[in-house]
Amino acid sequence: MARINPSILAADFVNLEHEISRISTADLVHVDVMDNHFVPNLTFGPQMVGRIQDVSPIPLDVHLMIDDPDRWAPGYAELGAFSVTFHAEAAKDAVALARRLRDIGARAGIALKPGTPVEPYLELLAEFDQVLVMTVEPGFGGQSFITDVMPKLVALRGAVGERDIWLQVDGGVDESTIGIAAEAGADTFVAGSAVYRGDPATNIAALRAAASAHRH
Repeated sequence: MARINPSILAADFVNLEHEISRISTADLVHVDVMDNHFVPNLTFGPQMVGRIQDVSPIPLDVHLMIDDPDRWAPGYAELGAFSVTFHAEAAKDAVALARRLRDIGARAGIALKPGTPVEPYLELLAEFDQVLVMTVEPGFGGQSFITDVMPKLVALRGAVGERDIWLQVDGGVDESTIGIAAEAGADTFVAGSAVYRGDPATNIAALRAAASAHRH
């Protein structure tokens, strides 16, 4: 199954409740939390995410691009987020944090920047419910898809086997690139402008079909 998680980074922030209602046919809503420290951009905090949780027709897939997720990530799980993903590069103890998120009731995800090797995490996969392979440098929407990270997905897909661990890609995902990621092993896809440019329901269906056509 190909999961499509639209990023509301591409939405109209002034009309966010309406914008979220437009993606009700998606699997989850991807919420990028940026702190202007870990990445050079600032977006939402806990209060905004809590309100998004209140009004969203689909579950929240929260992606924390922040310093000190060991301290802050559990709060997003406590808000009711379905999935909380933190960055490997920012966490002091990724395994302990993932276990804490699971204890609260969220799926625990770990994210890797394009330059971060995947090998140290392959033996720890059982601790996570999702691995997010960034296909752009985190921080801004609208960047070009980095194909050089596809070997990471191939390695992850081989290591995951039959376990229920989602492999997500985020950055530059559209109808022309989603098949490349699916071919390499991704099953969960974050798309921003490719969803919100035009009719979201039509775009979500097209992305899902394009990914499914390349899934093994």
